[in-house]
This record gives sequence, structure tokens and C-alpha cells, in this order.
Amino acid sequence: MEGLIMTAQLLLGLSILVGLHELGHLIAAKVFGMRVEKYSIGFPPKLFGVKMGETEYSLGALPLGGFVKISGMIDESLDSDQMKSEPKPWEFRSKPAWQRLIVMLGGIIVNVVTGIIVFIFLVYLLGESYYSIKEVNKYGIYVNELGEEIGLKDGDKIVKINGQDFDNSNDIRNPNFLLESGSYYTVEREGRLLDIEIPTNFIERLSDNEANRNFIGFREPFVVDSVMANSPASSGGLKAGDQILKVNDTEIEYFHEFSSVLQDKAGKDVSMLVKGKNGEQRELEVFVSEEGKVGFYPKSLLEPSTKEYTFAESIPRGTIDAFSVIIVQLKAFNKIFKGEVSPSKSLSGPIGIAKFFGGTWDWVKFWTITGMLSMVLAFMNLLPIPALDGGHVVFLTYEIVSGRPPSDSFLEASQKVGMVLLLCLMVFAFGNDIYKLFQP
Repeated sequence: MEGLIMTAQLLLGLSILVGLHELGHLIAAKVFGMRVEKYSIGFPPKLFGVKMGETEYSLGALPLGGFVKISGMIDESLDSDQMKSEPKPWEFRSKPAWQRLIVMLGGIIVNVVTGIIVFIFLVYLLGESYYSIKEVNKYGIYVNELGEEIGLKDGDKIVKINGQDFDNSNDIRNPNFLLESGSYYTVEREGRLLDIEIPTNFIERLSDNEANRNFIGFREPFVVDSVMANSPASSGGLKAGDQILKVNDTEIEYFHEFSSVLQDKAGKDVSMLVKGKNGEQRELEVFVSEEGKVGFYPKSLLEPSTKEYTFAESIPRGTIDAFSVIIVQLKAFNKIFKGEVSPSKSLSGPIGIAKFFGGTWDWVKFWTITGMLSMVLAFMNLLPIPALDGGHVVFLTYEIVSGRPPSDSFLEASQKVGMVLLLCLMVFAFGNDIYKLFQP
């Protein structure tokens, strides 16, 4: 079931983004009087279509993409026969270079606008919830093996990032910070201040597997918030407001400790020493499911901070959040080109993206990831690769500057080379996703 939900979210998100991207090309082309022959979400074979005016609108069986076919344009269809006739007034090739440039940028512009709008509304509707670093530092952090490798330890208190004071504890795991060269934490440990440097290949290690992404967490005291009906916790006598003191012989203070013990005891009965709301202690026998769960919702005793935004305030904040996605992409590509990060560990295809959506349907998470993907799609399409919008932009910019267009034969050959490159990239991404599935 989780796989179906992941797939459904991926297909819905990509269909929205691809549909809007191609709509950007279509609208710009029609504004300048160009004839749009086809508009498709998904690639052939065609599932169904309807013709309205001069344009056929269709849905393809292969959902990971889409296209518009504009008359008189050398595109992925490689329809060279059309290019042998004299240019018609409604064709792409007969229009001024600046108009053709806007048409090619239309999809990118729409994706950028979509990403910005998504983030503006997320900020406006949800505000920003976070733990202040002062609250986190009451108990400190915990780290996994990767966190230990870079020099962090359980109980450390992070007081500065790159030498600067900060308030929002989310900044600790901000990709912009982790991708910067020379980044470091300043931590307080046993009364001393230490600088912990972030290795240049750290972002690659984060991409290795899901566990590494949680290389650092906050130690959170907790109580039972509510117990699920018909769960092992309910059958064992756990109640809302209980504080779990021990599981078997292991003392429990923080939620991550409790979760770790349950994972080790999956499929077994455990003894729990709990303290109720009135201070009385009880010993319970509770079964742990194969997933390492007992069936209750915890309540963190850390006090969250919330910042709400007016709609006017949400516009600059959401815009910054949207463009920070592109900044992260630029930093990631820079590290790949420098050889500091392996492409196989940093790039994901459809399977990897589906896993980011997750196996439960959460609309906030769905729109957050969709907004991010919209900005990534804009960035990737602007890359100067023939067959991508960025390749067309390069050729049109050359035409505007030089006053003469590249030959049709050159454009056709470039399109073929670009399509081969994209096909190789797609094969690599799919293969890399499949390879990661079998990695521990």
C-alpha cells in the first residue's frame, strides 16, 4: 500500500508540474501567433486526446514528462520534413528571435512562479514552527554514527553556526549550511567550546541512506500524549500522561532512547516501568510490533516556538524559501563538478523522488516537495543541454547577439545529441535508484 501511495504522489506531483511547464510554452507560443499542434502530459503511446481549435490536447501512457509541438520548430519529434518547406507566418521559425526566446523560457518561468506561489501559501497557512536553540540546549543533541564520525557527541550543545549566533534549531541541518565550504559548528561540551568542521563530502554521506539524513537529533523528554485503540500499548495498560521510566532494564529519559530499545525488541514482550499523572509508578507488560512500535503518540516536553506571517510577509519569505532550493542545487552541482561528491550518491530518479514523498499521504509534505520539485525542474531545464529548454535558449541568445541563426542541420544534430545525453541520464538515474534499493 505504501508503494502505491508513493507512486500516486509522484505521478500527481509530476503531472501538475509538467502540465504547467508545457502550458507555459503553449501560452507564450499562442500569444505570439504560433501554431501549437500538440500539448501532451506524458509521452506516447497516447491514452486519449481531444482537439480544440488547432491544438490536440492529450494524455500519454508514459507519465514522467510531457511536450508541446509547435509548428516550425526543431524539437524532440525531429520532424525535419516540415523544415524543408518555406516558413509560414504561424511557424516558430518565422518569428523574431526574442519572441522565440520567450516561448522557450515560458515553461521555466511558469515553474518558478509555481514554486514561489506554493512556498508563499505554505508560509502563510502554516507559519514557521521550530525549537529555539535555547530550548534544544536544555538537553543537548544526540547523534548517529555519521554524526560521531565528524566529531559530534551525544549531549553536545550547538551554540554557533559558522561563528554566528542563531535561534532557529532547524538551521543546524540546513542544506545551504552543509554545502558551504569550510562550514563548522561551535559546540559546548563539558564546559568547553569546540569547533566541529563539516567535511567537504558530507552531503554525499547524507545521501547514502535514510538513516544518515538523521545524523543529528534533539534529545526530547516526553510523556504519552494519547494511546491508539486496540494497540499493544492500550492492551498493556499504558495511559495518556504516563511517563516511561524503564523498558526492561534500560532507563529511558529521551524519546530517541525509547525508540531505539523498541527497535531492538521488535516482535517481543517488554516490561515497562511508567509513572502516571499522579506520580504513582506501575509496571506493565507490552508487546512490541514487528515494526518496533507499541501504539501511542508521544508529546515532547520541549516547548516549540511559532512564527506566524501575514500574507504580505509571506511573499518575501516564501520567495526566499523557493529560491533557496535553486541555491542548494547550484552548491550541489559545484561539489559534483569538483569531485567532492559522487553523482551516484547525489542524484535520484523517479524511485528516489517517490521515496521522498513517503508512504503516507500528507498534503503539507506533498505540496512542500512539489514546490521544491517545481524549482528543481526550472533549474534543470535551464541547463545548456540541447533538447532541454536551456539548449534552445543558448542557440537563440547566439542568434540575437550574432544576428544569424544556427543552421537547421546543426540544430537537428544538436537535438539528437541532447536526446542521447538525456536518455543516458535517465537510464543512469533509474539504474542508480534500483541499485540503492538493494543497499543496506
